[in-house]
Parts: sequence; C-alpha cells; structure tokens
Amino acid sequence: MEFALWTPLLIPAALAVLSLTIDSAQLRRYSPVASSAAVLASGLLLISAVLNGGDATSVGDLLRADALSAYMLAVVGAVGLVSTWGGISTLAASRGRTAGSYGALLSLFLAAMSLAVLADSIGLMWAAIEATTIATAFLVGHHRSRRSLEAAWKYVILGSVGVAIALLGIVLIYAASIGTDTPTLSWLILSQEGLGLDPALITAGGALAVLGFATKSGLAPMHSWLPDAHSQAPAPVSGLMSGVLLSVALYAILRIQTITNAVIGPDFLRVMLSIGGLLSLLVAASLLIRQRDYKRMLAYSSIEHMGLMAIGVAIGPAALPAVLLYVLAHGLIKATLFVLSGRILTIEGTPVIADVTHLLVRRPGLAVPWLIAMSALIGFPPFSIFFAEVGIITAGWSVGMGGVVAAALVLLLVIFAALTRLTVAMTMGSPPEDEPFTPDRSSHGPLVPLILALVTTATMAFIAEPVGTLLLQATSVLGGTN
Repeated sequence: MEFALWTPLLIPAALAVLSLTIDSAQLRRYSPVASSAAVLASGLLLISAVLNGGDATSVGDLLRADALSAYMLAVVGAVGLVSTWGGISTLAASRGRTAGSYGALLSLFLAAMSLAVLADSIGLMWAAIEATTIATAFLVGHHRSRRSLEAAWKYVILGSVGVAIALLGIVLIYAASIGTDTPTLSWLILSQEGLGLDPALITAGGALAVLGFATKSGLAPMHSWLPDAHSQAPAPVSGLMSGVLLSVALYAILRIQTITNAVIGPDFLRVMLSIGGLLSLLVAASLLIRQRDYKRMLAYSSIEHMGLMAIGVAIGPAALPAVLLYVLAHGLIKATLFVLSGRILTIEGTPVIADVTHLLVRRPGLAVPWLIAMSALIGFPPFSIFFAEVGIITAGWSVGMGGVVAAALVLLLVIFAALTRLTVAMTMGSPPEDEPFTPDRSSHGPLVPLILALVTTATMAFIAEPVGTLLLQATSVLGGTN
C-alpha cells in the first residue's frame, strides 16, 4: 500500500510538468481534474486499508497514513475534483502559456496539500504548507488585474509571516525533544506521553505553531488576507483555498495540539482556540451584515466556519468527530458555491449582489443549485453541516464550555440572518414587466460534480458504516477514544 502514499505526490507533479511542456489544450484542461482524481483514489485506498484493520502505512520517517491523514487526503481529492471538474470552463477561457501555468500550478497545489496531510514529520508538514503559499500566490494573481495582484501580494506577505511564526514554534518543539533519547520532529513520537519533553518549550512552541497555522486557516485576527484572495482568485482556486487549504492548516493545528496535550494538558490551547474561534465568528457576523460582493460573502462565510471548527478543536475529543465531518461537508459545499459564483460572474459580469437579482426567474440553471448549496452552507438539514454544528455545540455543553457555545450560537444566528437576506436578494423576485427576457436554464458548465457534492453532503451524516467508524478511528489518532 506504500504506492498510495506516493501516487498523490508524483502524479500531480508529473501532470504539472506535462502541462508546462506539451502544447495540448485538452491536457492542460483536464490535468488538474486527473490530479484530483489521483489524490481522491489514493485517499480511498488508504481509508479502505485502515478500515480493514491494517496498520498505518508509512515510508520511512517522512510519510505516514493513519485514519486521520487518509481521511484528510480523501477530502483534498474530493474537494479538488469538485473545484477542478466544475471549473473546467474557467480553464478553457485561458489560452496558451497562461493555461499551461494555471493547470500546472493547480496540480502542484494539490500535491503540496497531499504532502502536508501525509507527512509524519511536522517539519515536512510545515514545508508543504509553505509550498501551498507559493503555488496559490500565482493563482490568486492569475487575472493580472490591479486588485488581483494586490490580493496576491497581501496573501504572500501575511501567509509568509504566519508560516514563519509556525516555523519558529516547530524549532522550539524540536529543541524540547533534544533533551530526550530521540531528538525528532516525528509527530508520532512527539505525541507520546512520558517522553520527557520540556514543558516550557512545548508551551511556547505550541502557541507559536498554532498561531502561525491559524493565519493560514483564516482565523481572526489573522484573517485579513482571506477575503481579498478568495474574491480575486479564479473560481476553482477559490474553491480549493476555501474548501480545503484552510482545513489542511486546521489539520496542522490538530497535530500540534496532540503534542501539547501530551505534555502540558489541553487547557492552554483550549483558551487560545476558543478566543480565535469566537473572534472569527464575530468578524464574519459584523462584515456579512452589510456585504455587497457575493464572492467576498463566501469568503467571510469561510471565516465563520473555520471559527466554529476551531471551537470544536478547543472542546476536544467529544467534538472531534463532528469537526472532521464538518471539514468534508464545508469543503464540498464551498467548492460548489465558488464554482457557481464563477459562472454567475462570467454571465452577469459583476460580483455586486445588488446587480445580480431575480436569478431564480432569469437563470434557473444557476439559481437552483446556488439555493440548494446556500441552504446547506447556512446549516439546514439534512445537509451534514447542520449535524456537525449540532455535534460541536452539544459537545461543548457536555464538557462545561456552555458560555463559549452560547456566544457562538448568538453569532451564528446573526450570520444565518445575513446570509439568508443576501441569498434572497440575489435569487428571489421577478424582473420588471417592461424588461423582456428568456429564462436561461443552462448550468454553464458541468453539473455532475456539483450534484455529487450536494448529494454527498446530504447523505454522509446518516452513514454509520464506514463514515462513522472512520471518523471515530481518526479521532482516536488524536487522542480521543473509540
């Protein structure tokens, strides 16, 4: 099964090289889709091995796939497939050298995220997350407009500051291991209890590493790069960044948290993550109330959801299955919405909500999937975001964090009202009678990946086998109980 560790790294890298060297429109168009499919297939193979009672698959001390990393790899592939397949029309609009670099960077982006979740060394994990910054910086500035280049530079500067802080934290964690018999950066070894790590160094290193990775995951107050980057990037890139890059950074926080919990206990990072989560919800609620740009609306929604996930991580093992379910559900829904936002932008020619009205009557082919996906994002059942949010809130009450989850609930209600108002403004109502029109029933791109994403999020919360078992095994990897 070792080949499943190499496949999500080598196939996207090879396709990236081919996209740059071979002048083939079809290759450049479909290579990101093929890269996503390879990552997803590898993740599903590793999940199958884990569920069938196999031990974690590893390659030396660098790559390792346990239940958590296999699940995250599948999330990367699934969200990547929805974003790239659904966003094929975006790539088709590019020509020549630009199309080649765009497809190559998408494949490298997928390979870097795959490496981040498969790395056993937290140093290698850091390097992979830094590689995502390099790849996505060029993707954010793909349109070469003033605003997109400004967003790219802002992303590079703030993202680099974040990963630099995380690197300092990882250095301190390594320094804490020097006094033991096995100086290492292996997450598997560092998370063992009784290793004799220096508590002071672990406290400082863990805090810095979490702060740095929180910047990449879009948590407030380090979130300011996110709305600009996600609103200016091409739709498939926005879907990947919002749907899975933020979750990969959260995965890094989970790994660091497991190390600190084994040495100093959960209270320190619990406070830190709770504050970051509530502040993220507050920022999202404040800015969504009067939001005028639908792509920025989706970006601020990502801050909201990452904030609630951070609260779930702070709660601990009782909430972790819900957090992991949340990661996949949010990723698929957000990828769907960003793909649809790209199509709406292409057809309507404006990102301003006030200028995009009566969609359900004028463009039902876009409005219907948009309404369904927004219902899922807001948290309506039977979509999995609803069950994940309920799981986090009930877990918070059960462990004595009632004040935190009560504050989160109030902010979630404000966000619910804001998103509902903005969605209604875009979709409902009828055009004036003196403006004749013909309803546009085209989806303006592949509809199958969007349907698959919506169906998956509507059903997976009800599947005890294998989804429930996998989530519990992934939780046990992080110190939870089966």
